[in-house]
Amino acid sequence: MNHKALAHFASFALLALAACHAPPAREASSSAARIQHVTESLRPPVRVAGRAPVRWSLGERMTHYHVPGVSIALIDSGRVTWARGFGVSQAGTTDSVNDSTMFQAGSISKPIAVSAMLHLVQQGQLSLDEDVNHYLTSWKLPENKFTAHEKVTLRRIVSHSAGLTVHGFPGYAAGETIPTLPQILDGKKPANTGPVRVDTFPGARYNYSGGGLTIMQLLLIDVTGKPFPTLVRQLVLDPVGMTHSTYEQPLPESRVPNAARAHDDRGAMLPGRWHTYPEMAAAGLWTTPTDLARWLLEIAHERAGTSSRVLSQPMVTQMLTVQKAPLGLGVFLGGSGRSFHFGHGGDNEGFHADMIMYPETGQGAVIMTNGDGGPALIPEILNALADEYRWPEPRVEDITEVPLDSSSLAAVAGVYTTTVGKVDLFIRHEGSRLTFEIPKYVPVQELIPQTSSRFVASDVGWHVQLSRGIGQRDTLEVMIDSSDTISAIKRVDRSDAH
Repeated sequence: MNHKALAHFASFALLALAACHAPPAREASSSAARIQHVTESLRPPVRVAGRAPVRWSLGERMTHYHVPGVSIALIDSGRVTWARGFGVSQAGTTDSVNDSTMFQAGSISKPIAVSAMLHLVQQGQLSLDEDVNHYLTSWKLPENKFTAHEKVTLRRIVSHSAGLTVHGFPGYAAGETIPTLPQILDGKKPANTGPVRVDTFPGARYNYSGGGLTIMQLLLIDVTGKPFPTLVRQLVLDPVGMTHSTYEQPLPESRVPNAARAHDDRGAMLPGRWHTYPEMAAAGLWTTPTDLARWLLEIAHERAGTSSRVLSQPMVTQMLTVQKAPLGLGVFLGGSGRSFHFGHGGDNEGFHADMIMYPETGQGAVIMTNGDGGPALIPEILNALADEYRWPEPRVEDITEVPLDSSSLAAVAGVYTTTVGKVDLFIRHEGSRLTFEIPKYVPVQELIPQTSSRFVASDVGWHVQLSRGIGQRDTLEVMIDSSDTISAIKRVDRSDAH
């Protein structure tokens, strides 16, 4: 056995020991204390000068957001140090969530699927920069004026810069007919989304497209002749040890007893337990936080050159290099040096999740939930984890409130309609403060003034910039994070925000 193979063997052995053996009593006791501290110290992403620090327990925030179950895996010192379930897999039952309870991963399905595709690139079966129509046989992406000079490639698809439509998928409720992949890609019934087409020049800009990953899914099937769940299991899930994971849709009956149920924003279970996602590469993975943590660690080890079970070091280096900001190949990237991190979030009907990995420090976490209140709850848990385990970058922003008089507050209040999805955003004037809400997506919370036109949403930390228009046609720019902004225009036909 050569030195490199010996290093790989040692790395695998350490991972196996960390995953399979209980920690010593002293370490377990320490872990228990830290877990308790995390679950009692959830916090918002902003800290307001002059106000007492805000702290919540996990239980009270799960109740607040109507989230029945949460599962967390914590990575520290380059290994999974603990994994715990909280709450129940189905509201109104005593079926506790544990570390082997499976959840739908939503868009976290994408990076796992991309790592399978990159394995085939590494083997020489695919090229990242070839026109995808060169590989597709069962369906072709229609050419148009945008593809006359620039082509849709796998590199552009997985960096969301291929110019493709269809952001995401709602899935199919129990009893609905499941369409084929060509029907989905052409937007033909029984598909419930529009056709996946090129609507801007490939390579020109970042534009998130789950439709693109569905093209990739079909391409991998055409090239290998294998069912997609089988292919990803052979190339990624089995080598990494993701034993509680599958892309099978619908979920096989043998796995149903171990699966969490999906719940809406009021905590009611979805009819039929959950939706089915034939768009497997984009949204079809069932998994656990521990399995996803294993994948994060594997990618980190491959980046360091101490493993190659799925990808080589040069291939992972490409994966974790910005292609079209903020994307690498299938993963979101951020920070630099010790703060460099990669990860992805995921949102299906009734399921929400997030994962993050700091490879330089060996730290990270995966959080999965089975309620539509998950997008608000998950950041609060991440804030507590980052503080307890001293992650290399702060997650809490210090702000100062600027008091506004009643007329200034009233002038901001109103109903604003977003330009994407036509979703209403409510700003209400309540006493001496403003509140902010996007029903179903963002719960009611305080909108804290920074100036007469700049505000911060207290619980989610979004920055809101108001631009005065003619009459009442004011516009909001809502910065969700450094790479994601939505616009909203004030409506003049509603007065229920006051």
